[in-house]
Amino acid sequence: MTFGFAPSSAASMSTSADLSAASANPLTRMLEPAEWAAAGIPLLRDPREVVSGLHSRHRPGPATVIVAVLDPDERLCASASFTRRPAPADGWMFRNVLLAQLRRVIPHDLRRRTPVRTAVLLYCRDGDARWTEEDGAWMWGLRDACTLHGLRCGAYITLTRDGWQVLGEGRGGRRPSVDSAPEPFAMADAPLPAPRTGGAASELLRRAAAR
Repeated sequence: MTFGFAPSSAASMSTSADLSAASANPLTRMLEPAEWAAAGIPLLRDPREVVSGLHSRHRPGPATVIVAVLDPDERLCASASFTRRPAPADGWMFRNVLLAQLRRVIPHDLRRRTPVRTAVLLYCRDGDARWTEEDGAWMWGLRDACTLHGLRCGAYITLTRDGWQVLGEGRGGRRPSVDSAPEPFAMADAPLPAPRTGGAASELLRRAAAR
């Protein structure tokens, strides 16, 4: 037999009001750099190779978002790119877009007790490499999308005219940048591995690799 206490009507109304206020305020759906750094995001062994590989594969322009899934050896399993639509920065909306892209290119890992694959996000944007509220919303969205797809949340990287920057880590470089030509890298040239599940998922990854 289980005993408990029923919440008062006043407490229920207060909780509902708090949840409604949070859902109506996009500023609650973003992560500050300190929060991101404290979240235990796994470090990339060679961030420049990852960035250069994604840059060569997708050739992003301003407002391009690239979400990629890496295996434990940081080999590319799948990736997708799309253009950020003009709209207020909202982590919940970003989460939904990222989750839709992940579902389109790779099966989920929700049956695993511990995630083995890692999703990283590369956002090509105007401005400098300093953190913005929009970056915080993308961080929130990436973390939530990874949880819902059974993945580890990985690095959030910005690509500007000044170069690339792994936010929360302080690592970056001048090449590639928004204006630089793609470089030939192994990640960009190697074909994406076929998924173990086969069927429709294999077809989706084949299409992703063809892009």
